[in-house]
Amino acid sequence: VIDRSVTAAGRRAPRIAVVGAGLAGLACARTLCDHGLDVTVFDKARGAGGRTSTRRATAAAGGAELRFDHGAQYFTVHDPRIEARVRHWASIGVAREWEGRVAVLGADGSVDSYSEKPRFVGTPTMSAICKHLSAGQDLRCGVAIARVERGADGLKLVDSHDEPLGTFDRVVCTAPPAQTAALLAHLEPEIARRALEVVMKPCWALMLAFDSPLELPFDGAFINHGPLSWVARMGSKPSRPSEPDAWVVHASPEWSAARLEASREDVSVPLLEALFQSVGLDAQPPSWRSAHRWRYALAETPLADGCLSAQDERVIACGDWTNGNRIEVALLSGLAAAQQIDRMHS
Repeated sequence: VIDRSVTAAGRRAPRIAVVGAGLAGLACARTLCDHGLDVTVFDKARGAGGRTSTRRATAAAGGAELRFDHGAQYFTVHDPRIEARVRHWASIGVAREWEGRVAVLGADGSVDSYSEKPRFVGTPTMSAICKHLSAGQDLRCGVAIARVERGADGLKLVDSHDEPLGTFDRVVCTAPPAQTAALLAHLEPEIARRALEVVMKPCWALMLAFDSPLELPFDGAFINHGPLSWVARMGSKPSRPSEPDAWVVHASPEWSAARLEASREDVSVPLLEALFQSVGLDAQPPSWRSAHRWRYALAETPLADGCLSAQDERVIACGDWTNGNRIEVALLSGLAAAQQIDRMHS
């Protein structure tokens, strides 16, 4: 066990709180931990992952395990810093290239084109990357942060039950922009103001399993018409079970926003119909289905700041919404926040 409460020089290590255990938060926390800082990560969910979380279920027939990447589907890499990390993740089995056929569909369900650029996924699920980044960290899940208060000895975090969570030298907030703005409105109004500039779009995700495989000439497809935006066959991704035939369907932001408060059943039926209409197949009933709403799926107006910091740099906000929409830029945003903190304590 590494004692991060003191530095190699015998001084008290700076205490850092990271709010959110998605990719940005864990990339930041992992970097700071590796540099010897005392980091605690809080997340209101049951586990790390954010939008890379995995939905697990049991098929109705035969009891086979179902695993769905129902949020982030894959990631691309352009920055050399992320390229180096992906090579390392591949070497230890945390990520691999997805060699599935990814198409762009026309209005009649035919393939307009195929997209050949390299795409990567976590293995055996998308959430594997966050699990790897969180290993050995002080990760506290099931904890919702209600307030951040400035005190004489630092920044105090209070949970939704009004229980104190400790005092920290710096706080990194990776929550979606509306939640970040609410959390920091009184503490850092300028960060809150910038966060409120970002409009987030929702996405309804439909998860399906079929006893008989869907006979389609692709493994993933972009759909630029009707209710859907994306479909993907889970079994085409490395380290995923191929049976039953499991699919994830993403509704378009516009369709999702119009049904934001609808029930799962009310969105499942029309999305299932839209799937077969979009791909040009006769409908067949799934053996298992479920829907999940991502209220904050994509930033319509992302910032390009990398991360946002207070004037004294004691409070930093980061995440894909501060840097773009892709997984890679979420990781880079977390690294940018860590770099700012490192600079202050080097």
